[in-house]
Amino acid sequence: MKLAFAKSVLDHPSLVLNRSWIAIHVTTVRRALCLLYSEAAVVVDTESLQTFDFDGWFRWDRSPSDRWVRTPGIRIAAPEVIQLRAYNKVPAYDAPFTRRNLFERDGHMCQYCGARVGSDRLSIDHVTPRSKGGKTSWDNCVLACVRCNSTKGDRTVREAGLRLLRQPKPPRWTPYLNLKRSEHLESWAKFTTPARSRIAKS
Repeated sequence: MKLAFAKSVLDHPSLVLNRSWIAIHVTTVRRALCLLYSEAAVVVDTESLQTFDFDGWFRWDRSPSDRWVRTPGIRIAAPEVIQLRAYNKVPAYDAPFTRRNLFERDGHMCQYCGARVGSDRLSIDHVTPRSKGGKTSWDNCVLACVRCNSTKGDRTVREAGLRLLRQPKPPRWTPYLNLKRSEHLESWAKFTTPARSRIAKS
């Protein structure tokens, strides 16, 4: 059975759970349907938490999804969450050190005074200044507002009389950091926690 799908829906995100119902990845609807059709995964109905194989999902007419994959002959709800039948591991990910990921780790908040300001009012500060041997790394970089960054200047935190809200460290990488917040589906809330809360606890 060969299916031709609309590109726009096929490129939407689908959450992947392992066999223990732990969220481990984000894939596309296209890949989710391939895994479903090959019997490597089942679809999770996010309202009832029932699981369905391909035929069962095709016949299921009570999906809350407003995303549909259509062909000239059929219509099937785009899976928002799938569960792998066999895989039960939790992959380890290393978060690449990027400006976007640093903003995610620090919750778009100055790590000295706690101010939440626009991105244009936040900068990346080296806790140990580069002039004193500080590196550009997860362990030595934090977000700082213009006022705190100006106060600290080229000094250490102690020299500037400032205090870090928490010590910087590499975040626990999650599959959700590669998506904009606007791309997270509400139905994922039953299987995930907000990225900011999860990072804060890491």
